[in-house]
Amino acid sequence: MCYELAKQNLRLNLDVIADTVNPITITRQAWRNVAESLEIPFDEHEHRHRIHTRLTDIPGFTLPSWDEVKNRKYEVWDRERLIIDTAHQKVDESLRLLIELLGLKR
Repeated sequence: MCYELAKQNLRLNLDVIADTVNPITITRQAWRNVAESLEIPFDEHEHRHRIHTRLTDIPGFTLPSWDEVKNRKYEVWDRERLIIDTAHQKVDESLRLLIELLGLKR
């Protein structure tokens, strides 16, 4: 879905910045395919620039370096996980669902 959304925006001559974690080759290649399918260069230089210039609003949090981003390894998640699709609901709806799924009281 996000690949198609990016492609549609690029077709409208809009800039697309996909701020995502892509720990496996297939997802990284999928992003490159979006750019290549429209004959738009995949800009690793811009990616590197964004890594070097981004800021965090989390006190004490250190953002990864370019080398850390390029060399990151991920392990398979070994237990059930909670997924909430926020694409078609408001923040308060997502929060209510999260509270319900976790069995918390508000």
